Amino acid sequence: MTEVYIFLADGFEEIEGLTVVDLLRRAGVPIQMVSISESRKVKGSHGIEITADLLFDEIDANAAQMFVLPGGMPGTTHLAEHAGLAELLKEQAAAGKKIAAICAAPTVLGGLGLLKGHQAVCYPGLEDALTGAHTTENPVEICGNITTSRGMGTAIPFGLALVAQLRSQEAADQLAKSIVFPAGNK
Repeated sequence: MTEVYIFLADGFEEIEGLTVVDLLRRAGVPIQMVSISESRKVKGSHGIEITADLLFDEIDANAAQMFVLPGGMPGTTHLAEHAGLAELLKEQAAAGKKIAAICAAPTVLGGLGLLKGHQAVCYPGLEDALTGAHTTENPVEICGNITTSRGMGTAIPFGLALVAQLRSQEAADQLAKSIVFPAGNK
């Protein structure tokens, strides 16, 4: 069973993607990395190549509770251009499933109209692309079924927020302690 799919495109920000994978797996959350290209090999924005678990066409969206988009360039551009992913995100958001994005990737959600009336954050300077959102400068914003975060420096608080949503705040706090993440940096 998969609870979370994280979508990877060439040019994704490695810290934002892999921190989420790592923290969720440490918390016992089944997460699968999904390549949106024709290959399971995905190269990050800093040249680190990883092998995704699945290709986009292999996922079972009904099995997942959450869908995550890491930022990075040109990864975010590739995510925004993928028609199948756009449809999936709209359908799953309408069904009340959890959608999460960090750094530049909340702009994908803004472009799809998923942030209207939501509090949201993104990489500084990209706020105009969060169409209809009320932007803040918090490290992480959780508004309804959508979670957004600002960038590489907020990847751990972002991952812990996802753990809290999928498991419990207590589980997230215990995980933060186990990785020696300073209290008060959430």
